[in-house]
Amino acid sequence: MRKAIVLVLSGAAACTVSLAPLAAAAAHAQDHDDQGQVRREMKAGNVRPLRDIEGMVLPQMRGMQYLGPEYDAGAMAYRLKFIRDGRVVFVDIDARSGRVIRRSN
Repeated sequence: MRKAIVLVLSGAAACTVSLAPLAAAAAHAQDHDDQGQVRREMKAGNVRPLRDIEGMVLPQMRGMQYLGPEYDAGAMAYRLKFIRDGRVVFVDIDARSGRVIRRSN
């Protein structure tokens, strides 16, 4: 769904502005902020490096294609995304302990 703002200019002239670029920029800023947060947490020794997490989880996901990770700074959790036969599977990992929190089916 695309959102737009209609601005009323002098007289009856109007202009439509798409909010899609703003939403994309906000999502990018959040991703960048989460990356910075995970780096700070790793340096402080509070979370495990992504490579360690991937090293534990990927061997368990045989037959699935790994699509990549996300990090949730608020939950201090990694989400690894996989696909097999058109079905997406998420594996949520506690970034502090490396314990699997949840796996979607």
